[in-house]
Amino acid sequence: MKNSSQTAAPKTIDDYLVGLPEPVQIALENLRETIKELVPNAEEVIHYQIPTFKFHGPLVGFAAFKNHCSFFVMSTTLLDSFEEELKEFPHSGGTIHFQPEKPLPAELVEKMVLARMKMNEDKANAKKNK
Repeated sequence: MKNSSQTAAPKTIDDYLVGLPEPVQIALENLRETIKELVPNAEEVIHYQIPTFKFHGPLVGFAAFKNHCSFFVMSTTLLDSFEEELKEFPHSGGTIHFQPEKPLPAELVEKMVLARMKMNEDKANAKKNK
């Protein structure tokens, strides 16, 4: 769901959210707040034209599309480990689709973000110890 009021690519997550339909804006802002609470020192960026949080590399991201919103956990392995909890949400690769009126449960988002943090920390530590 491209923001019709945007003529240029957004430079910040706030820019990205401006002008989206209110239900979409609310759902994505709630997702954003959950992530920020868990990883307050994560860097917010626009990466590949989507809002992304960086913590020892890309952590998670989200986006609005015409018929759904997406939460990107950026790991097929991680997504596979939450298969049972995601049975109500279409998903593949490292992406979960959801509707603004039926957002992902905050506790599930928390589990996935914490798992991604650990993955990124482990990868950074392994790289440091080489």
